[in-house]
Amino acid sequence: MSTTPTVYDVAERSGVSIATVSRVYRNPDSVREKTRERVLAAARELGYVPSGNARGLASRSTGVLGLCFPDYSDPDTETEAADTDDDHAFMLYSDQIIRGMERAARRHGYALLIAASLKGGPESLVAKVAGRVDGFAVLARTVPTEDLDVISRRLPVVMLAGPRESDHLDHLDHIEVANEDGQRELTRHLIEDHGLRRLVFVGGEERAPDAQARFRGYQEACRAAGLPVREEPDLRAEMMTQAEGARAADALLDRAGPGGGASAPPQAMLFANDQMAIGALHALERRGVRVPDDVAVTGFDGIPLGRLVRPALTTVRQPMRQLGEEAVELLVRRLGEERDREPVDLMLPVGVVRRASCGCAGRPAHDDLSGSEAGSGAGSDSGPGAVIE
Repeated sequence: MSTTPTVYDVAERSGVSIATVSRVYRNPDSVREKTRERVLAAARELGYVPSGNARGLASRSTGVLGLCFPDYSDPDTETEAADTDDDHAFMLYSDQIIRGMERAARRHGYALLIAASLKGGPESLVAKVAGRVDGFAVLARTVPTEDLDVISRRLPVVMLAGPRESDHLDHLDHIEVANEDGQRELTRHLIEDHGLRRLVFVGGEERAPDAQARFRGYQEACRAAGLPVREEPDLRAEMMTQAEGARAADALLDRAGPGGGASAPPQAMLFANDQMAIGALHALERRGVRVPDDVAVTGFDGIPLGRLVRPALTTVRQPMRQLGEEAVELLVRRLGEERDREPVDLMLPVGVVRRASCGCAGRPAHDDLSGSEAGSGAGSDSGPGAVIE
């Protein structure tokens, strides 16, 4: 704790938001008596004296919003994209979210401070970033729950992706996409529309909430079709990069025998993200395996490079830029007149994009998702929308 106590210290000690501390001093009648007395008692214990800076600390004191995000760089994807004339082609999942946040932050007069997890993880940077920003967006499971709990008492925090991690974080705004729905619909498409029966799923590490949700969607579709399905993905990739996808494709082919039965090669390889699926396409081409004639390949995310590889990648497109934009909108509202509203849960829809890698015709079609990245499809009743490209 600093020598001179701040509004943050009072908020942490009394277990309320900094906005509540500020209102105790600026408009005490707007705060419940019990809460007001707790805040004032904490201030007395700490020796806190409000000043003209308190109001600034409680709202837009820096003009900066923060984002804590793992470093999802993929050297193979960057190299491949450099060979195209499309400057947008190299953008990955994290790049798209950052772009969305930057665009929305600029609209509201904020700058964006990004803490990418390098060696040592984001934990070493999160405290520094939190002390320099007015609001904070954090990718699920990248910052310890106890750290987020403390930070969220000092400033608004929005959780991105994955399910809520803990009851201790129920007070945070939360945004995720319909991962389970999207993967279920894509798997159903392979089974029902293409008649594929021998499917395998390559997931991410167990701590990756989005990848886990996609695997659950895959399981649901297989069970609904009466297909056997494992309790764990057929393979897991820790980094979910192109190189990992290529290794997974090689391993899946090597474990399959030339005959039928359980050792028969898969008819479809479903990957938890596009980067792995693109790496698999390259590995299969090197081995003389035809896609989709010998095996179908699908991904998830909808990164631009997926439409440039050959065959073009069938995937589930999620609204990545919208995810970033919505995070900023929630933070700005928390910093404005909606400081004490109930926590918000947003579920953004996704859309299945059918291309040549699954055996779809790949005929040109108008794609309303390509410009805005607003997911296609209505709600859970109708499932994700489908686009043929």
